[in-house]
Amino acid sequence: MSLGRSNQQWATFSRAWYILNAYKQPAGGIAAITAKYLEGRHKPIFHPQSDVGDHVVIVNAKEIALSGNKWEQKTFSSHTGRRKGFLQMQAYQIHEIDSTWITRKYVYSALPKTSMKHRRGMFTRCHVFEDENVPQEILENIVGEIPAPRRIPKSIWDYSEEEVNAFPKLWIQPHDYIRR
Repeated sequence: MSLGRSNQQWATFSRAWYILNAYKQPAGGIAAITAKYLEGRHKPIFHPQSDVGDHVVIVNAKEIALSGNKWEQKTFSSHTGRRKGFLQMQAYQIHEIDSTWITRKYVYSALPKTSMKHRRGMFTRCHVFEDENVPQEILENIVGEIPAPRRIPKSIWDYSEEEVNAFPKLWIQPHDYIRR
């Protein structure tokens, strides 16, 4: 094998770092996309028995969105193994304690359940941060950005005064109009 071929092979199997912004994104959508990159399913050389996944850095995890009333209705359970050791908490309570826990839980659940050792190994390449403060050594490694699962519409406060005035009016109020 020539020297050029070995460099090409090393580049093919090397692990890349990607960043994903979780601002106002659904937790399940973030988990599905992250699991795809952690497994390596986005690569043409993917095989279920090979470990070719990449690193994923998730920022703004405290700003995730849960649909409907899931903040109050979704409960997470665990058991300590002792008598009366059953713990159950709602999503908003866990989010107040640790704002990255829900994102990490969703990502871990989205990974394949074939072998726990392989699943934990993939999960170690997932780096979750509650805001945009990411260590510089991680930022230096990032090669690309993962597109968000959902497009966020602009709020009314994000438009400038010129854009609001240029928007077509459906009804122009007459000067002699009296409100009741």
